[in-house]
Amino acid sequence: MSDRKPIDCWLTDMDGVLVHEGQPVPGAEDFLGRLKRAGKPFLVLTNNSIYTPRDLHVRLRAAGLDVPVESIYTSALATAQFLDDQRPHGSAYVLGEAGLTTALHEIGYILTDLDPDYVVLGETRTYSFTSITRAIRLINNGARFIATNPDPIGPSTEGALPATGSVAALITKATGVEPYFVGKPNPLMMRNALNTVGGHSESTAMIGDRMDTDVVSGMEAGLYTILVLTGVTTEKEIARYPFRPQRVAASIAELVDMVDLPDLAEG
Repeated sequence: MSDRKPIDCWLTDMDGVLVHEGQPVPGAEDFLGRLKRAGKPFLVLTNNSIYTPRDLHVRLRAAGLDVPVESIYTSALATAQFLDDQRPHGSAYVLGEAGLTTALHEIGYILTDLDPDYVVLGETRTYSFTSITRAIRLINNGARFIATNPDPIGPSTEGALPATGSVAALITKATGVEPYFVGKPNPLMMRNALNTVGGHSESTAMIGDRMDTDVVSGMEAGLYTILVLTGVTTEKEIARYPFRPQRVAASIAELVDMVDLPDLAEG
């Protein structure tokens, strides 16, 4: 990896990298400020499909982090882009929140439970037995099964919550149909993010806190991968995996100096 090009574009996970339990990770504000001063293109990526980018912009701002709406890319946006590429102006039965339904509306999809092209499963805090049953019946009748991400659990102040991957497993058990997961660790989300921000794999870094999603998808997309230890994966757990990140950092604070500022003396 020593012959890689300088890093001109940055992708970073959100939870566990920039924020943790609603609080900014020390160094996150400095890192984002450095990116802006350097004029480096960047995207904040998240598998969370509940919120729209505008929602997340407001939530991050409440935590003291100023991330432009256009610099936030969710698994809901990646899923909408995938469906628009596969079957433009199609139809879907959606289990999810505004982040997902808004993304599908914006590409011209019809949301319906009447013979849809797809069943699209995203994250929600209120999974309904009735809606899950409807999804199972639609898939049994031929609807294609898509899920925004494979995360089995999500965080809450009370503890773990069942997330998209767990509900997908329930539907698969009932139908025998496996979903296509669009979000991390699918490198498709990374490639879509690169296209969105105008980056190139040989000069882009991916910062994440999980080996099983952030690092593996970044690696498979050919990016320079950095694991920070402020989220899910601990330093001891790294050795369990058959792949490694290019760099391990205690937190994003250690990465501020990796962002090259323009030479103001030139010109």
